[in-house]
Amino acid sequence: MPANPISVIAPVGRAIGHTQVMLFRPFDAAKWFTIGFCAWLARLGRAGTGFNFNFNQQRQVSREQVRETMAHVHDYVLNHLDWIVPVAAVFVLFFFVALVVFAWLSSRGAFMFLHCVARNRADVAGPWRRFRAEANSLFLFRLLLIILSLAVFLPLLFAAGRKLYAMFEDDVWDPAGIWHLVILGTAFLAAALVFGLIRKLTDDFVIPVMALRGRSCLGGWAEIGRLLAAHPLEFILYLLFQIVLGLAIVLIVVLLVVATCCLAGCILVLPYLGTVLLLPVLVFCRAYSLFYLAQYGPPFDAFAPPAPPPVPPPIPAVPPAIPALPPVL
Repeated sequence: MPANPISVIAPVGRAIGHTQVMLFRPFDAAKWFTIGFCAWLARLGRAGTGFNFNFNQQRQVSREQVRETMAHVHDYVLNHLDWIVPVAAVFVLFFFVALVVFAWLSSRGAFMFLHCVARNRADVAGPWRRFRAEANSLFLFRLLLIILSLAVFLPLLFAAGRKLYAMFEDDVWDPAGIWHLVILGTAFLAAALVFGLIRKLTDDFVIPVMALRGRSCLGGWAEIGRLLAAHPLEFILYLLFQIVLGLAIVLIVVLLVVATCCLAGCILVLPYLGTVLLLPVLVFCRAYSLFYLAQYGPPFDAFAPPAPPPVPPPIPAVPPAIPALPPVL
């Protein structure tokens, strides 16, 4: 049990101070780019860090034009199935292979970035080797989560799209159909919330426990589950405060983009340099969750120095052998 009340405010100052010491006292470009590489690896396959400004002129399209376009697309696909099917199969296969590779690299990068933040060290090879088993366990968990999310979201999207197309085709926007879409949308949002919470808790708390204990992902979830059951209100407050922090971070990034006349925005859309530019924000977010978790006691403190390896007991001295006396005749 924690000795002091759990706070969501206290870790903010500690995370800011740790970020300053880690990146600016002193500033080391090589260290910055090395840690940025670990952070970029940990974020592979996730939403981009840039902003997409799209100014399109609105155009009014009649229902007849939409129907003609869809009929034309339908006929074109049926007449060219000989090459569309192989190309689509290759594209889907490439998509899933890339998804699996990104999930594997991101799982390795998550422990590398955690190690860099917790130890204030720019290290790539060390945590890559040290947390190999834990990262593979995290990868399998994430892969299972991806499969489950696709099994949930794809049928919902297909059902909603089919219903929308039928209502558009028949030009009948009846209350029953609208309620059907509302139910499908509610189910989609509920599933997205559940999967988002699992992902958030895994990144913020399960991964540190895995690194501290050397456990599998399910073992880390079992320990965090017991902690959640013992302190539900504290973790709910943590999640709500994450929304406030997220809004503040978005505001800071927008002000940065505006102050640099969108130069920062151009850098943010670049895969690696965007992560390097946002490194103080990423280090702060990683440090904040670690400082929050450390409030639950020393067993959850990722910043504590690792325990020294056990000293082997001294080998007892072996007395010298006594030479045998010659036989007496």
